Amino acid sequence: MNSGFQTIDFVIFAVYIVMIVALGLFLSRKKDGKEKDSKDYFLAGNTLTWWAVGSSLIAANISAEQFIGMSGSGYRIGLSIAAYELMAAVTLIVVAKFLLPIMIEKKIYTMPQFLTERYNKGVGLSFSIFWLLLYVFVNLTSVAWLGALAIKQILGIETIQLLGTSFPFLDVCIVFLFLVAGIYSIYGGLASVAWTDVLQVFFLVGGGLVTAYFALDAVAGGSGAWDGFKIVYDYAKAIPGDTHFNLIVDRSSNADAFKDLPGMAAIVGGVWLTNIGYWGFNQYITQKGLAAKNLNEAKKGLIFAAFLKILIPFIVVVPGITAFVLFSAQNGDSSMIPGLHTNFFELHGSIAKADDAYPWLIRNFAPVGIRGLAFAALVAAIISSLASMFNSTSTIFTMDIYKSYINKKASEKQLVKVGRIVALLSLVIAAIAVKPLLGGLDQAFQYIQEYSGFIYPGLVVVFGLGLLWKRASGNAAIWTSIMTIPMGVLFKFGFPDMPFQFRMGYIFIVLLAIFVTITFVDKKRQKAELSSAEDQGKMMKWGRILGFSAIVILLLAVVQKVIYTSGDQSATDGLMGLVVYLDNVGFEAFFFFSALVGACSLFLISNAKDEVKDEKALTVDLSLFKTNRGFAIGSFFICLIIVLLYSIFW
Repeated sequence: MNSGFQTIDFVIFAVYIVMIVALGLFLSRKKDGKEKDSKDYFLAGNTLTWWAVGSSLIAANISAEQFIGMSGSGYRIGLSIAAYELMAAVTLIVVAKFLLPIMIEKKIYTMPQFLTERYNKGVGLSFSIFWLLLYVFVNLTSVAWLGALAIKQILGIETIQLLGTSFPFLDVCIVFLFLVAGIYSIYGGLASVAWTDVLQVFFLVGGGLVTAYFALDAVAGGSGAWDGFKIVYDYAKAIPGDTHFNLIVDRSSNADAFKDLPGMAAIVGGVWLTNIGYWGFNQYITQKGLAAKNLNEAKKGLIFAAFLKILIPFIVVVPGITAFVLFSAQNGDSSMIPGLHTNFFELHGSIAKADDAYPWLIRNFAPVGIRGLAFAALVAAIISSLASMFNSTSTIFTMDIYKSYINKKASEKQLVKVGRIVALLSLVIAAIAVKPLLGGLDQAFQYIQEYSGFIYPGLVVVFGLGLLWKRASGNAAIWTSIMTIPMGVLFKFGFPDMPFQFRMGYIFIVLLAIFVTITFVDKKRQKAELSSAEDQGKMMKWGRILGFSAIVILLLAVVQKVIYTSGDQSATDGLMGLVVYLDNVGFEAFFFFSALVGACSLFLISNAKDEVKDEKALTVDLSLFKTNRGFAIGSFFICLIIVLLYSIFW
């Protein structure tokens, strides 16, 4: 083995694994001899504090998909991939203020449960089945596969001898990851997952930042990470048309990168569908917020998670860009990189595809001891995500299928037992399916984002309007659900060259139109009591503001597109030059943004004035959306940091 790992690295990693398993099993124990009930197992008995909620959210979110996939995209296309993380921080504010309070107030266990109660059993069951398939055959398999590939790449091992038999090391890594995550999560439930995540986040963030520091320090020959960052930045900026340090990709500079991240669409386009769908309505994410001690703790936890989210680009994207510079120097003329120290070019391994970037960095640039910590950080990210997915898979099957359709009179003990069995089965099935389903991807993160995008437009329409619009009907939810995937396939094959974030935006507009039309013609409704005059006034005020904003945004998008298509598209000066520039940075994303803002205006005005509602509409008290000064200050600084980053790296 020629990995550069020393004994101390393996000791650090082994200590970490023992700590996680021991802590998980300790938290799984019976307290005062009491058996866990379903609330204890699936929602941690509603005991999570804000820091546990925030830590667990980030630990569940950050996995091999980010460390390997996002770092690979950083290597290939640059800083613009960080838009997912930065806009996720803003999304967490929206979820904390407007979406999670309703779910907690309605005592929601699962997302399909909400759909059943809000619409009907058909909608709830269909989404239950969809999520089970998604978790087992997409999420569990992709996280385990990417993680195992990373471990194999870092250690440089192809086969391993066990009990006198030679096994592919990749297969052994997959089994190892599943077993470690399963040992404590299957028996202990969400409490074990969430509280071990607090420790996992320490390793994840700490190890990631340390790896980034030493990679940049190596660039500068030991004179510090800041000097290394300046060298990397200057090198990337010196390449004509390079976008590695642009948060907004210009189509005229890099058409390939634009297809993945089409300029301003990464701020106001389909990225909002991805983030709202993921952070607002994804079971293994929202379950952490639902398990909080109370609504205030949940809100603080999401704000804490938003601050942690802003760190992720520095942990995974900047190392990917650094790997691009170092690997370019190793395989080209390093004299082209002013200030770069070249005394380290006897390196282990290679970057055959973009997703090899992060493992290559750990293997070559993390010092002895630190290498073990960085390795532990990567494995922490993988294990915590797998553990959360096991728990959420068992929660959905047990509460939405077993209790609702198979055994409606199941005892609490039976529910916990079934939950454990289902989690174990999901582990076994995913372990069997992982190798046949995955492999050969250059940028796994982009692949996962694109194909998740087939679902998110319909998901956001059905969930968002179900939560917030009193007239949203069950028939509209059914037809929107049915049309979601066919619309994704239609747009994919009908417009193969369209960036997928634009496709998601247009699909959202179509599905929103279908949902609203069916809702207004649906006769299944009943008389509604209007809100107080004060609440009506607030809703009408914001509804009008948002409605006016939607019209202005739409008109600007239309005018830009009309001028662009009828004018000189090679212009660089004057009004036409501005129009061309706006097209090159994805201004058409504002068509989607106007629809999103318009939808918010619609439900606010309708909720204020309509005297009818759907028969299963939620009664929402506007006081749920009130937040304290701490929430406002935290939200302000999150937005300020993001504005500054976009100002610097536009």
